[in-house]
Amino acid sequence: MKTTSVMIVGVGGQGSLLASKLLGRLLVDEGYDVKVSEVHGMSQRGGSVVTYVRFGDKVYSPIVTEGEADIIIAFEKLEAARYAKYLKADGRIVVNTQQIDPMPVIIGAAEYPADVLEELTAKGVQVEALDALSLAQQAGSAKAVNIVLMGRAAKHFNIPYERWIAAIENTVNPKFVEMNKIAFDLGYSA
Repeated sequence: MKTTSVMIVGVGGQGSLLASKLLGRLLVDEGYDVKVSEVHGMSQRGGSVVTYVRFGDKVYSPIVTEGEADIIIAFEKLEAARYAKYLKADGRIVVNTQQIDPMPVIIGAAEYPADVLEELTAKGVQVEALDALSLAQQAGSAKAVNIVLMGRAAKHFNIPYERWIAAIENTVNPKFVEMNKIAFDLGYSA
């Protein structure tokens, strides 16, 4: 099997690290060689957070370079645009339609770009956008955006649904498992 490269991108505090832990555990349980690398950036101040997950028969490096990602899971629209250059020509972005203003926008030094996702689509990028925040709130917590997005992204992995649910049960804090299973289902069926 060829190596598959996944990037999980978002803003600090959105749960991208839990998402990468869930995906990494699932892939190891499926028998793949897996490499995960986390780049925190200014995560504690709302800055960009990136996690690379690479898997296959044999993976030598966790780092995903420009033009190499098969899938990008973006927790915020601007983060999708920021990392789109890492996507392969036939890759896709699964993105939350939520807008989180970066510091330059908050202080009035810049404006949030309009039509970010439309511009990506116009450039030929395969974009699957969903309102993961609303679905997460429907599941019981806005913090479940990460699992909603993992549910949607699961459609692009050749791994049975039941294995994803088992990974959630084995990765998520037990008191939040049921809520996260609902969030996953909502993303999976979106």
